[in-house]
Amino acid sequence: MTRSLMHARMLRVAAAGTAAVVALAAAGSAAVAGGHPGGADDDGHGRPGSVTTHLVPALEGRATLSADHLADGPASGAAASSGNGRQGPWDGQVVPGFSAMVDNGDGTFWAQPDNGFGAKGNSADFLLRSYLVKPDWDTGRSGAKGGSGTIEVLDHLSYNDANHLLDFDIVNGGTKERLLTGADFDIESVARADDGTLWVGEEFGPFLLHFDADGTLLSKPFPLPGGLRSPQNPYLAAGETPTVRASRGFEAMARSGRYLYPVLEGALTTDPDQRRRVIHEFDTRRGQYTGRTWAYQADQEANVVGDAFTVGKDRFWVVERDDFEGPASVTKRVYEIDLSRTAPDGAGGRYVRKELVLDALRVENPRGIDAGEGYGLGATYALPVQSFETVLRLRDGRILIANDNNYPGNAARNPGTPDDTEMVVIDLKKTRTRDDGVTVIGHRGASGDRPEHTLASYEQAILQCADVIEPDVVPTKDGVLVARHENEIGGTTDVAKHPEFADRRTTRTVDGTRVTGWFTEDFTLAELRTLRAVERLPRVRPGNTAFDGLYQVPTLDEVLDLARHSRTCDGAPVGVAPETKHPTYFDSVGLSLEAPLVAQLRANGLDSRRAPVVVQSFETGNLRELDRRTDVRLALNVSASGAPYDLVAAGDPRTYADLVTPAGLRGVARYADIVSLEKNVVVPRTAAGTLGRPTSVVRDAHRAGLEAYSWTFRAENQFLPAELRSSADPNAHGDLAGELDTFLDTGLDGVFSDQPGLAVAAVAARR
Repeated sequence: MTRSLMHARMLRVAAAGTAAVVALAAAGSAAVAGGHPGGADDDGHGRPGSVTTHLVPALEGRATLSADHLADGPASGAAASSGNGRQGPWDGQVVPGFSAMVDNGDGTFWAQPDNGFGAKGNSADFLLRSYLVKPDWDTGRSGAKGGSGTIEVLDHLSYNDANHLLDFDIVNGGTKERLLTGADFDIESVARADDGTLWVGEEFGPFLLHFDADGTLLSKPFPLPGGLRSPQNPYLAAGETPTVRASRGFEAMARSGRYLYPVLEGALTTDPDQRRRVIHEFDTRRGQYTGRTWAYQADQEANVVGDAFTVGKDRFWVVERDDFEGPASVTKRVYEIDLSRTAPDGAGGRYVRKELVLDALRVENPRGIDAGEGYGLGATYALPVQSFETVLRLRDGRILIANDNNYPGNAARNPGTPDDTEMVVIDLKKTRTRDDGVTVIGHRGASGDRPEHTLASYEQAILQCADVIEPDVVPTKDGVLVARHENEIGGTTDVAKHPEFADRRTTRTVDGTRVTGWFTEDFTLAELRTLRAVERLPRVRPGNTAFDGLYQVPTLDEVLDLARHSRTCDGAPVGVAPETKHPTYFDSVGLSLEAPLVAQLRANGLDSRRAPVVVQSFETGNLRELDRRTDVRLALNVSASGAPYDLVAAGDPRTYADLVTPAGLRGVARYADIVSLEKNVVVPRTAAGTLGRPTSVVRDAHRAGLEAYSWTFRAENQFLPAELRSSADPNAHGDLAGELDTFLDTGLDGVFSDQPGLAVAAVAARR
């Protein structure tokens, strides 16, 4: 097809028809999926200067319970691991955070910890309880409207088997009360029935447990059908292989009428898609599973489903989280799912649709509640704890979230200090934003703040208000597209530390240059998954090395999923700008990029002109092929020297300089929508390293019907023009905003930045 110039639009607003936001009705009742109210064209495209209204999470109140709080009862933690300066046993019952809650509607909650200290072997002295708690919300206001910000523990109930229903040994089996402990069950979720009885989901079975309102077991545990058992299941036969992983049982469970919907926290060991989480349906009236199941796909294989709460017919909020804490956190989210709505996904199969309700790493804190008291407590509130495990919708429509603090091990807020248990209330506030007309692309994510091309880097770019995230894509040996800047991964992963891959080190000629190292095309995806990302520029960005060894190499499908399940700070869908790396080379080794790329876009519902996607390339041939294969927008990347390698390989004498003449740009516009220019093509440097006079390339691109972007804007002095450096230290930050001002004066439509937050601030300052 020929690119229609009249349809060239801004990437950051080309997003109609994708994921909708969750809005609260004016009265604060049910959450509903809907579009962005007001200010946009009918097709969802905004215009520079246009105003849109969207919903922004805002912190309304926070209350905490000291990590060191002890409830009445026998000593606990004799076998618990020490951490953060604490060592058991403790003279009373530890309250290690809350894994589930029930709202009493009167300002109090029944709050249920889990099994205590994480395992059967260290939790035999931890009594399974639910605590009646009352938060006195710190609202950031003074006087009577304020609140102390503390959680008061009013009472508790103890789970027990006084009726002798259990037919396996329990710790307190020889006592009259038969109080249950963390060595008997790992309780993680709870729902209260209309008759006041409690249904509890646990992980050792995994079982469903039915207790009366006082905590006495009413029935034998209900096992999962089909022989699905965890390694801790008391009925596991000798030699039997568990199909549910340890601590991956019923962390989450919602109730709707007579039915319970427990969700497996992790994937079954036998599932080929390790991102799949199975939702079951249990009929409390019949006391049996109905046989109906649904599949939920996590953003990453390692993510877990931490809680679930019913918000309407077939609709639930679910917590999805990773196991990282503090600055390393990537996923601490609440999604809404609808069991009546499923769709295919990039990994194959059908999954319930999920839409973002809340990213708990980005909540506005307009009243400065507890600002300065730890990481994630500032103008923006974040819940960066490892175990974000509770979500409720309160009766006034607001959102309550809470944490399990895994006492004494977690220290997300202040290193070396155990995390308190915290409960917070969040509301979704209508906010109006004006389109500034400039697209900010997180270059390889927020690569100035996290190791590049990791989901952590992409999420950080989203948190910093980037409009678009940019994954470079290369293939694995088995043809899966993954995000790496280059196919040589010796400098961006820990592959050199893996002796099993020592013999994979080799030398290849890529685009005419001999390169020695390890190459993605020599690894299957499964092998690549055993590696971890490291910072590519450790001397330039030593702070990023703190995250070395934490994150996997993501697939393109995972990056697309993150984007389409996210929202920008302006409320729009997050765009994705995949760059195809070395397409001529990969054609030569039988791993062409075009077909699998288009297949992934199509599988994720992003293969359309209006999708928030632009595919980039430094070569012209594969852009022409993509122009025939897909309707998404395309961008030619232009270097300040050299030529597209496909032209070099074909003996075509044209250079990048030829392609950015007025005639050359008109030719580019026949197959592309955007020309993405190295900075020196837009504003060359002088011999002294200062900024020179801008060229006419941006104006010429616009005249040819193309948008013009430029790359790459970096804050470190060594990347800045001489007059904007802050000091002689090459790695210190200089005046990035000053450089951007000069470039934006040329009329650029978009900029790529390693520090997208700084770029967003610089753009905003020009309003």
